[in-house]
Amino acid sequence: MSKSSQCPRIKINTKFCTCTSVDCPKHGLCCECLHYHRQRNELPGCYFTSEEEKSLNRSIEFFVQRRSPK
Repeated sequence: MSKSSQCPRIKINTKFCTCTSVDCPKHGLCCECLHYHRQRNELPGCYFTSEEEKSLNRSIEFFVQRRSPK
């Protein structure tokens, strides 16, 4: 089954997906991406700014650290 037949919103999701891992088989498949990262105690790339996302650090700790008042 192709990606497009799995998710009717894949074109819209892909258009707005900020994740830089465009070769990822979950790119544009938000529910699969969320499930994948949740299992690893991480957040998907779309939770991070463009600069943060490029670090590929998807840990919850990194997310919280970046948003904590300095």
